[in-house]
Amino acid sequence: MKNSVVTKSALKVKRRKKIIKYSKLALLAVFLILLMSYVVTSIIYNNGNFSITLDKNLYYDKNIYIYDNVDYKVYRSELYATAVESFDNYSANWLPDDINESEGGSHNGDNYIAYTFYIENFGDKVSDYWSEIIIDDVVKNVDEAVRIRVYKDDTFVTYAKAADNGGPENGTIAFESDTLVAVDHVADFKPGDIIKYTVVIWLEGRDPECTDNILGGEIKLHMEFNSEFIDEK
Repeated sequence: MKNSVVTKSALKVKRRKKIIKYSKLALLAVFLILLMSYVVTSIIYNNGNFSITLDKNLYYDKNIYIYDNVDYKVYRSELYATAVESFDNYSANWLPDDINESEGGSHNGDNYIAYTFYIENFGDKVSDYWSEIIIDDVVKNVDEAVRIRVYKDDTFVTYAKAADNGGPENGTIAFESDTLVAVDHVADFKPGDIIKYTVVIWLEGRDPECTDNILGGEIKLHMEFNSEFIDEK
């Protein structure tokens, strides 16, 4: 009888050790998953909310450059806008009238990102290019209320995710898809031609989706300049 009690106690101890062991493994697995999520998020956001990339073929084959400093026109494959620490709701009506008159680089406001840069044909042939604005990541559906305004020289277009009824939000053009904001083709880009871009990003307070539900949300986008159209849909 005594041996039976000892055996049962030994089995209980063994089971308890197994439970502790598997619990530790489960906690370790959860920790690793959280760590990987943090690392991935850090990688995604370590260069800010908005960047610009140039297809190397545009440079090597067509001698097209992008730059944000008119006194420093060198080949750059990427440009980075300075991030805004946090956004509060804003309105297009509050944007400065001269927001597209910056000479270049980041010129953010308290609740918006603004970045100005240039693309120039340094070659000796007429060329063309495609530009695409792509959503890399969204946290807490903040894309539902975001506005992306793109100035090309003195004209602009404002983009927003489609409204619940499927149509564009007031005063905007709807995103091409959940991940592709807009596509633009520039043809007949002659030697010496320069186009000035200013990109402005904010959360539109008048959008019905701009509620407390998106508090703490984030969005990361980039603008690509390619030698041919790349379907990101």
